[in-house]
Amino acid sequence: MFLSDQGRDAIIMKRIVTLEHLPAIGAPSSIGQVYLGPFYYYLIAPFLLMYGFNPVGMSYGNAFLSLLGLVVAFYIIKKESGIVAGLIFLTLSVFSFVNIEASRFSWNPNLLPPFSFITLFFWHKAITSGKIKQIILFSAASGVMLAFSVQLHYLAGFLILPMIIVFAQRIKQEKHQFGKSFFISCASFITGFLIFILPLVIFDLRHNFLNISNLVKLFFRQGIIANTSLNIRLTETISVFFSNILQIKLPPFIGFIFFFSFIFFYFMHRRKTISPLLQLHYLNIFLYIIGFSFLDSARHPHYYGPVYFSAFYVVSLLFVEWIKKYKQPAKLFISVSIIIYVLLQANNYYFLSKKGANQILHSKKTAEFLADKIGGKPFNIATWPVELTEDNYLYFLELKGYKPVDRKKVEISDQMFVLCSKEPCQILDSPSWNISMFGKAKIDRIWNVEGIKIFKLVHNN
Repeated sequence: MFLSDQGRDAIIMKRIVTLEHLPAIGAPSSIGQVYLGPFYYYLIAPFLLMYGFNPVGMSYGNAFLSLLGLVVAFYIIKKESGIVAGLIFLTLSVFSFVNIEASRFSWNPNLLPPFSFITLFFWHKAITSGKIKQIILFSAASGVMLAFSVQLHYLAGFLILPMIIVFAQRIKQEKHQFGKSFFISCASFITGFLIFILPLVIFDLRHNFLNISNLVKLFFRQGIIANTSLNIRLTETISVFFSNILQIKLPPFIGFIFFFSFIFFYFMHRRKTISPLLQLHYLNIFLYIIGFSFLDSARHPHYYGPVYFSAFYVVSLLFVEWIKKYKQPAKLFISVSIIIYVLLQANNYYFLSKKGANQILHSKKTAEFLADKIGGKPFNIATWPVELTEDNYLYFLELKGYKPVDRKKVEISDQMFVLCSKEPCQILDSPSWNISMFGKAKIDRIWNVEGIKIFKLVHNN
């Protein structure tokens, strides 16, 4: 995939590795002018350089880190819960269509599953370690990973809820031994978090708290808390979550059965001795789904990124428990379940049979054509319809040394190029401000390139 979001990111990453600009903020979130942190840009930028500024390097970087995240998660589970649990987790994760799809293109939320999982693991180590050095190290590491996760998407902020609850329980259980380590772990965690969220803090300080004020406005003026019934939102959130995991549309009541099954097994584990790590992942599932249900938002697959690995981990431990308890019948049931699961996932592997659109080549060829028509002169650029934005084309233009005049500053040149991908192309007297801001204009030339129409506008004096 190489659309506008990837084009925007490629431009920023190219400027990072060439030291033209080192940003303190990341991509705008989907809830208005609230910006994420810049972590993802710095994480992926080296891969763009490694591939000679070919934006496919961003996708390879995302794929590599996704695979590395799986390896790390497998190693953690193998060490904490055994090789069988690790292999079941790995099978569920590796064949998961949602995870595969997220690993195939560059986008900041795509790496949420491994980063969220590692955040919870470090917190588990912090609150179960007996040595001060380990408490400091793991608490700080958890704070750093949470800072990274929140910069990938703000919904990762829900991770703090299970962390607080399990931490509070540990204090209650070991109040005589946990006094000093309580302050140490809190201080280390907050320090790690603040250091790596610092660029975003600096940006807000330099821009009159723009990010925070916009977030406050969203809550208290525009409202991101859902107005519909909580029952309706909870039903939808649960149903979509399990539908994403299984890759089959589930009736709401089936989703509730799965959800309450998780709750049932959680309390069954509580009757025994439940490890803080398993409890963190159970609570992560419950609290994330309930918290997300309050938000007035679409239920896109990537919004569940912080809980996919938690669900796979909990299921893998349940399967191991059943194998120990029921022996051969459990092995047969689990084997059949996993085969059905893999078949459901494989049914959506469109990339095995469908030829790709080669969006990188499309953007490159279009940009090369435009570069020839721009003629080394200042230019404005816009797209129609509005949702077709131009950043994927601008990336290749910038590699050739062409940058449009600044639309945000309302700079106007003597020529504008409008790229239209959908008829009717509303170019003159357009309802789009991006086009109409050019002023009274006439169409000078029209070309058909790579399946889109390109209009050259000049001023109609």
